[in-house]
Amino acid sequence: MNSVSRRQVLMGTGALLGAGLLPGSGLIRSAYGEDWPRPDYMIRAGTNENPWGPSRVALQAIVDSIKVSNQYGGNRRELAALLGSLNNISTDHISIGTGSGEILKTAGLLVAMDKGSVVCADPTYHDLVRYAERAGAKIIRVPVDPETLAVDLDALYKAIRPDTKCVYLANPNNPIPSIIEKNALRDFTLEVSKKCMVFVDEAYFEFVGDPNYASMLDLVRNGNQNIVVARTASKIHGLAGLRVGFGFAHPDLTTRIDEAKTGGLTQIGINAAIASYQDREFQEFTLRQNRESMEIMESMLDDLGARYVKSQANFIFIHTGRDIQEVRELFQRENVMVARPFPPMTDWVRISMAKPDEMRYIAQVYRKLLG
Repeated sequence: MNSVSRRQVLMGTGALLGAGLLPGSGLIRSAYGEDWPRPDYMIRAGTNENPWGPSRVALQAIVDSIKVSNQYGGNRRELAALLGSLNNISTDHISIGTGSGEILKTAGLLVAMDKGSVVCADPTYHDLVRYAERAGAKIIRVPVDPETLAVDLDALYKAIRPDTKCVYLANPNNPIPSIIEKNALRDFTLEVSKKCMVFVDEAYFEFVGDPNYASMLDLVRNGNQNIVVARTASKIHGLAGLRVGFGFAHPDLTTRIDEAKTGGLTQIGINAAIASYQDREFQEFTLRQNRESMEIMESMLDDLGARYVKSQANFIFIHTGRDIQEVRELFQRENVMVARPFPPMTDWVRISMAKPDEMRYIAQVYRKLLG
């Protein structure tokens, strides 16, 4: 078949659909589009990755970095300076980790070292919580609102104990792609940070289009000493396999985090991130494709009358009424990987956004299996 250039991919799928080609699959769509053929590979719709991979400029930076991969370190100061410029914050407020996961785990370790507890929503992302628990910290899990599945700030506040050293908030949350209203979150964060660390995980903040959302980075910028905001190059930048992430906090707190970290950044990861954070075109392309994929899934779910959480990220959370381990196995037989179970919500499935044509196939499979 004809080769598909990177330029064609970045221009979108329209021209390829006109030719009957599914990007990346090598499969032919029927003339009238009744069916989307089963791909000859596993569609990765379970781990919230960028299905387009790194940008062109990041790929070039990766190639150029291979020749210095015999060297330790890398342009960490250049990356910190770039992040500081993009976020209007001094570099001493920035800790760079091997993915935001290292920042999360290090914060969890600090809590355990201080013999404190962590308060978090349930369910939520696990890195900080799980690491803190394994290091000996007590975890206080607060269920999300049973009707809206939103993070319940009032309940979280009431759950704080005298020994609580950290309140962890993922915003947007994960696996539930909901957001916390910006004014309520700001008031909560300012009040709770008087008592303990507030860790706001913003791994998916680039995907949010809701005006009721706001980053809490300005609270760090304004000098608050007890707030951490985490970001990552793994999602919109497509660098999950290279492990580059960030924590923004008061210099005293970034110093504590840096002293406790155990990971090691690579030349390749640092240089890829430097390139990607300057490539606005690719970030905007990813957002457009993500919106198209999300619209495909939401349209199908609305047609079925299914219950799901309106997403502000690159994944969707759907109530199936069936055991998710069983659902996973059914999807895998159709060459689709969906996410693991998220207790206690074991009859909800999280599906990551793949490329639009892959999402059309996934929607078709969903109708077949669960419609």
